[in-house]
Amino acid sequence: MANQLLYENSPYLKQHAHNPVDWMPWGEEALQKAKNENKLIIVSIGYSACHWCHVMERESFENEAIAKTMNTLYVSVKIDREERPDIDQIYMIAVQLMTNTGGWPLNCICLPDGRPIYGGTYFKPHDWQQILLQIAQMWEETPDVALDYAERLSKGIHQAEKLPIVPIPEAYTTTDLHAIVTPWKAQFDATNGGYSREPKFPLPNNWLFFLRYAFLAKDQAVLEHVHFTLEKIANGGIYDQVGGGFARYAVDGRWHIPHFEKMLYDNGQLISLYSEAYQQRPSRLYERIVEETIAWAQREMLAENGGFYSALDADSEGVEGKFYTFHHEELENILGKDAPLFIDYFHVTKAGNWPEESTNVLYCAIDGDKMMLKSGFSEDEWEKYLRKIKVKLHAYREKRIRPGLDNKQLTSWNALFVKGLVDAYRVFGKQQYLDLAIQTANFIRRDCFSDETSLLHQPADHNRKIFGFLDDYAFTIDSFISLYEATFDEDWLYEAEGLTQEAVGMFYDEEEKTFFYTADDAEELIARKSEIMDNVIPASSSAIVRVLYRLGEIFDQERYIAIADQVFANVFPQIKQYGSAYSNWAIQLLEHVYGNNTIALTGKEAGAWRKQLDKHYIPNKITLGGTKSDLPLLKDKAGMESKSYLCKNKACSLPQNSVAELLALIHDNRDSSQIN
Repeated sequence: MANQLLYENSPYLKQHAHNPVDWMPWGEEALQKAKNENKLIIVSIGYSACHWCHVMERESFENEAIAKTMNTLYVSVKIDREERPDIDQIYMIAVQLMTNTGGWPLNCICLPDGRPIYGGTYFKPHDWQQILLQIAQMWEETPDVALDYAERLSKGIHQAEKLPIVPIPEAYTTTDLHAIVTPWKAQFDATNGGYSREPKFPLPNNWLFFLRYAFLAKDQAVLEHVHFTLEKIANGGIYDQVGGGFARYAVDGRWHIPHFEKMLYDNGQLISLYSEAYQQRPSRLYERIVEETIAWAQREMLAENGGFYSALDADSEGVEGKFYTFHHEELENILGKDAPLFIDYFHVTKAGNWPEESTNVLYCAIDGDKMMLKSGFSEDEWEKYLRKIKVKLHAYREKRIRPGLDNKQLTSWNALFVKGLVDAYRVFGKQQYLDLAIQTANFIRRDCFSDETSLLHQPADHNRKIFGFLDDYAFTIDSFISLYEATFDEDWLYEAEGLTQEAVGMFYDEEEKTFFYTADDAEELIARKSEIMDNVIPASSSAIVRVLYRLGEIFDQERYIAIADQVFANVFPQIKQYGSAYSNWAIQLLEHVYGNNTIALTGKEAGAWRKQLDKHYIPNKITLGGTKSDLPLLKDKAGMESKSYLCKNKACSLPQNSVAELLALIHDNRDSSQIN
């Protein structure tokens, strides 16, 4: 017997299609059924790569007795959080208000109108059964208690992340930056990199902020911690040392034991981060990480339509990490005479360096590559040798039963990956990275629009169209701007501008001076929320504000800058309270304090000069170029003669005759900003 989830496209929903629970997808039918029968609703939210979602399914949702309770007393609705992040956002806030914690699986018990009255994350089977019986009894005997609590909780949901409108400051200063950075730095883990906490998430936007801050503020201690952190992550078990790509987080404090699922959004952002870190301080390790991660995504995550899939599961054969781990004797058999060296290099032990599972998660010492060079290898020899060993291990591993693939193709995550590919192309100059970025962007253009201008959250299927959320717009706009800066093909820029006009029209509230996550004509939920705090993925509000500043500069659009100024001013007082949760906003603050270098390259050598320029680390820049253009900063600079200009505050420098002259001008400006 199957339930209604059998007809869904989401792999996560399909995983629950044969549960004895009478699951229904989110929609009017389920909500109306609850109202007609006056039953409470169970809203259960997760995603396909979620380990504890699988555990709760096995323990509770496949349990006949528990399923009978759910079917008799409730209307049960299952939601893929990646497919409906708008719904997930609301019920996550509710659970955080109720329990001060959050995560997935997310389980809420709600009134027939959808307002939550109880919630939590993972529940043990006995606890879940008891909760179901107790809440149902309360609803039957004292419904007024539930109604009163739902009313108070709903007010809390409406108020969460709602910010007052504040005056725009005359200027932001280095004092503001120091007030944010000083308490933030106190969280650094000097032993293992990152922050002193467990579990450890890579948080690419955090380290992107600190990389740029350290460079612009000339803070050498912070710069060293950033590179130390990136080296620890790259050498840890959180990075797949055999096949490339990063897991979502490490459960320990040493980056060793990962929670093994691999997410497209993490890897796209980490490609960007490691590329930029290489640009600031060239490292063969960083180049290898970028190369291997892109190869992994192209090999395991790329669909025939040119877009990328969402995620790989943590589990295979019902065991977390089974696909990725090795026993000591396996490496001896696979590698033969090479085994002793690489058993040592990857810290493999006979008992297992993951003692809980009696197996090994491969990781490297932070100085492992340097030790190999000291032992007599040249850098090229060591890279070839290491690559050969990884090919052997990968070929062996490919014979195993693979983790499940979530074949959803999300617009926002694909856009993040496009940005990563473009960043890698600009740093490493490999044409295949740009070709892959354009291919993926063309997938978004072709399959992720409902008409010429309206984005979808994912390609439409036979069930429904899910229209784009604010992050779909913000990240797609950002990726298209990046493609323009890499190619000087203005089609990307004008498409970005068109999407921005639509996004401002649909998501910006002129009265409240905020961007909402859902469009003004979207399905009406129990609340319409703004997404302010940055997480592993930057908040949609911070992402749209950053592209508004960029496009405002490029197109001389005062309205974009005025909107961005006000939204940023509203958020600014929050940043110093918890820098890690506002890291993308903090990157924008860097540009307010240190300015942005808008660089115009003209003439037939514009593309070649852009490549020369990208050999140098200038984190706060916008690059424009071409021989003929109607863009405000280029239209009076047409011609075939190659010149470069540094523009700030609507004024451009005298034409420079080489990239070297331009770099000297940028350097002089940077030194003067330090004085100011």
